[in-house]
Amino acid sequence: MKLYGPRTNIQKRKKVKKMKYFKLEEFLDSSVARQKGISNLPSWEIIEHLKELSDFLDDMREAWGSGINVTSGFRCEKLNKAVGGVPTSLHLKGYAADLQPANGKLREFKSFVVEYLKDKVFDECILERKGKTEWVHLQLFSNQGYQRKKVFSLTV
Repeated sequence: MKLYGPRTNIQKRKKVKKMKYFKLEEFLDSSVARQKGISNLPSWEIIEHLKELSDFLDDMREAWGSGINVTSGFRCEKLNKAVGGVPTSLHLKGYAADLQPANGKLREFKSFVVEYLKDKVFDECILERKGKTEWVHLQLFSNQGYQRKKVFSLTV
């Protein structure tokens, strides 16, 4: 998978611990960024946040027992505006991801995530829907650094 933006090898620029089930590119890839010519490359601080998020998701993926697709991870400000994200989105800081199960079993995945998170520390889990598309939004921290363990559904 190619990222839109300057051809740089992020892994070579700074030693980044390898993620177990996810690749950094999964958190950065965006069809909207490619279509609009937006460079969606994060700072080193945000890469560290994405690694923290990946560690959390690696454990979740292991418990789920099947692949999990990141449909939206980090977003630079320009990309966040282009996709209609809110200015306070934790996608901007690398602490949020939108997820779907690779096996297509969304109903089971949503139930699993809600149950899995009961004894975990996180900020928000939003079971989202827009038209016929559904996903799970998971964020580790709020903008104030809280981990409120909120779970709710939202139709956008």
